[in-house]
Amino acid sequence: MNLKRSRLVALLAVGVLIVAACGDDDSDTTTTAAAGGGDTPAATTAAPSGGDTFEVFALLPQGNDQPYGTTYLPPFEAKAAELGLSVTITNSQYDADKQASECEVAVAAQPDLIILWPAVGDTVRPCLEAAKDAGIPVTVTNSDVNPEDKDLTAAYSGPDTYGQGVASAEIFCELAGGEDVGIIMVNGLTGNSTAIDREAGFEETINEQCPNVTILARQPGNWNKDESQLAASEMITAVGAENIGGVYAADDTMVAGVIDALKARGIDPADLIITSIGNTFLGNPLVLSGELDGTVFQSSSWDGENAAVVAHQILTQAPSERVVLFMPSVKVTADNASDASVAPEW
Repeated sequence: MNLKRSRLVALLAVGVLIVAACGDDDSDTTTTAAAGGGDTPAATTAAPSGGDTFEVFALLPQGNDQPYGTTYLPPFEAKAAELGLSVTITNSQYDADKQASECEVAVAAQPDLIILWPAVGDTVRPCLEAAKDAGIPVTVTNSDVNPEDKDLTAAYSGPDTYGQGVASAEIFCELAGGEDVGIIMVNGLTGNSTAIDREAGFEETINEQCPNVTILARQPGNWNKDESQLAASEMITAVGAENIGGVYAADDTMVAGVIDALKARGIDPADLIITSIGNTFLGNPLVLSGELDGTVFQSSSWDGENAAVVAHQILTQAPSERVVLFMPSVKVTADNASDASVAPEW
């Protein structure tokens, strides 16, 4: 065991205690990189397959506790092992304070690189500054940092979150044509950069391409079906069901909640224009049934695999400019929802 490896193991032992002290309950904050779910040790490292190795910390806000993380982790772990990345994976469960504590442990361990999936976009700058001061490059996965923080990172791989909002809006505008349509909007977690980008992409696109579409009300659904159902119900009451001609929700989980809210009010979703993002196991059947007019495919396996690919690129090539690798934003409607190329993954 080399000196860096010895120091890493020692620091992890301390770090687990720090992170555990931040938890609200007895659930694990830090999860293993191994696939399959279930209870895992508080902190583990995924061993590479051989050859030269790099020590990497992956600070994630979810893991096997959520569908996306469950299908993101196996290809991430497999590609990391193939490329010689020895990865320690944490799961802050979208708690900014937990992720900040995990970042402190990571920086203290002096790994070769940190992969960051921000729990809350506007809280990660101290982590990025600490990594920069320690000479540790940071790559970002899935949800990019705020524009003012990008110069503190070496790369981003994942969805073009602004472009996803654009694509969902383009589907909406095509269906709206020149008709006046009032809509309600359900956004993601407040402060989350994905939520911010998707909202901006959708709204700016409808303003440019179909200004006859008017946003009557908006609320966060916090990526949660039940919360989105409640938010939609409140907006239906506030603006009047007769004034609503459409819905935009920032992901399929939330749009499923909105559709349940519409049905509870006796509103047939098929009578409205409804678009979303994800093409998930929840969203894809809704497109096929006609209750959801369109969504945008997001591949969790692509996301996980390319997080490792880009990290390795930074470690081995040290590019002079920030690397950006966007996942393709494929529109999914009734015309292609049954195609194997856009089969849902999560």
